Amino acid sequence: MKYNFYGCDNTYDITAINKDYGINNPVELYEKLLNCWSKDTCAPSLRPGWTMDNPTLGQCSITAFIVQDIFGGDVYAVKTENGVHCYNVIDGICFDLTSEQFGEKAKDLDYTPVLLQDRNAPNHFGNGEKKDRYLKLKSFL
Repeated sequence: MKYNFYGCDNTYDITAINKDYGINNPVELYEKLLNCWSKDTCAPSLRPGWTMDNPTLGQCSITAFIVQDIFGGDVYAVKTENGVHCYNVIDGICFDLTSEQFGEKAKDLDYTPVLLQDRNAPNHFGNGEKKDRYLKLKSFL
């Protein structure tokens, strides 16, 4: 299978620190998430545009924090025209399992790790709706 998410070729050396999920590397997680992402796990403001052809739409922060649960590392955000978009950095390796939602515009994102994200911040798990989506997505794994 050909993967197109940002940094996909660099993720094979990243290994799980949490073995509870039976997932060994980010590519395995991505493959599993393809069957888990849904309109219900999509950010409410983006649900009208969510389709099975673009399953990563609106899934960035909840996915990035699941990546952090399994592999460790940090979650960062890049500014976009719709706000911020979350991605992961583990041992200096930057990747974004949900970058495909941007299509051709993904190449324009600046993945310089500057905006470190805190899952307990008001814009993440301090927001009950987002935490609920995270827990729902996590339950599918």
